[in-house]
Amino acid sequence: MTPLSVKSLVAAGVLSLALGQGASAQQTIKIGSILSSTGPASFLGEPEDKTLRMYVDRINGAGGVDGKKLELVVYDDGGDANKARTFATRLIEDDKVVAMVGGSTTGTSMAMIPVFEEAQVPFISLGGAIEIIDPVRKYTFKTPHTDKMACEKIFENLKQRSLTKIALISGTDGFGASMRAQCVKVAPNYGLQVVTEESYGPRDSDMTAQLTKIKNTAGVQAVVNPGFGQGPAIVTRNYAQLGMSSTPLYQSHGVASKSFIELAGPAAEGVRLPAAALLVGDKLPDSDPQKKIVVDYKKTYEDATKQPVSTFGGHAYDGLFILVDAIKRAQSTDPKKIRDAIEATKGFVGTGGVVNMSPTDHLGLDLTAFRMLEIRNGDWVLLAPGT
Repeated sequence: MTPLSVKSLVAAGVLSLALGQGASAQQTIKIGSILSSTGPASFLGEPEDKTLRMYVDRINGAGGVDGKKLELVVYDDGGDANKARTFATRLIEDDKVVAMVGGSTTGTSMAMIPVFEEAQVPFISLGGAIEIIDPVRKYTFKTPHTDKMACEKIFENLKQRSLTKIALISGTDGFGASMRAQCVKVAPNYGLQVVTEESYGPRDSDMTAQLTKIKNTAGVQAVVNPGFGQGPAIVTRNYAQLGMSSTPLYQSHGVASKSFIELAGPAAEGVRLPAAALLVGDKLPDSDPQKKIVVDYKKTYEDATKQPVSTFGGHAYDGLFILVDAIKRAQSTDPKKIRDAIEATKGFVGTGGVVNMSPTDHLGLDLTAFRMLEIRNGDWVLLAPGT
């Protein structure tokens, strides 16, 4: 064989390989996810991770998205914002994802935003704080209700109960600090006065001292606890131990899972919180547009994992299907076209509510997406409007 023939064959082989790789790449849509599957925020990240993997498999089993399979690349940041940013860079530079659904916490989400904004790749966060989408950033979206909305829903209920003087006991984590600031900001709009405040760190194991100060403050009619993780469960247990249960205690949607009830135990009785319809899907009227979605997701998740459903997995479900819907409408895997389609999302019925996004709103939910719940006998009870 002549040297020219060898060169021709090698060139043909390289070309064939390149074409094969190109064809393979064209058959998949690579999306990324960075979650806190382990660590202090694993109660958020674990159900999110299970949800994404489960539904990507189901989508692919049904033929994919416009005939192309989804390829999910997942990293676990352990709740560490620095790790989250490092993994975000890897998703962009090495994995070449076209979009990202993840960011279990406010802190990890905020650390990743600059990476995706600079790369011009859509990022659908699963974090809670309003600062993720306010101010609006071109490529950043989110699915959970905001901390500001949680304050407003709680204050709406307090006003209905003619309770006007409150105390705050807030976590110092990113979500707790952000929600505390939002509650202080919007309280006057509801005729409420914050008469005293306390806080606790993410590693604190007893909040008796802070709650004793609140108990001894004259005029406190209700207590609001901005926070997530184990902190609110400790607050709730200490609250009962101090005999404060006659004063209404409100938690945020950051505790909207059965694990909170299990951690707080009998002390959770009577606690109120705003949450997504997912937790009370079977109690919704058949006319509710969310009922079928939340009931189906709950059954699918619980059958597959043998664990109680949580709103956190629901946030991942919403993020994934908002993205899939956008890819279909864009008829493209170009990140910029996907971004435009996400921003144009209207009437999307998810576990968190009916989503209507716009150039000025990268969440697309209003207060009607929140339901006010009370914990009774170890379960969620949907409160009737005005109660």
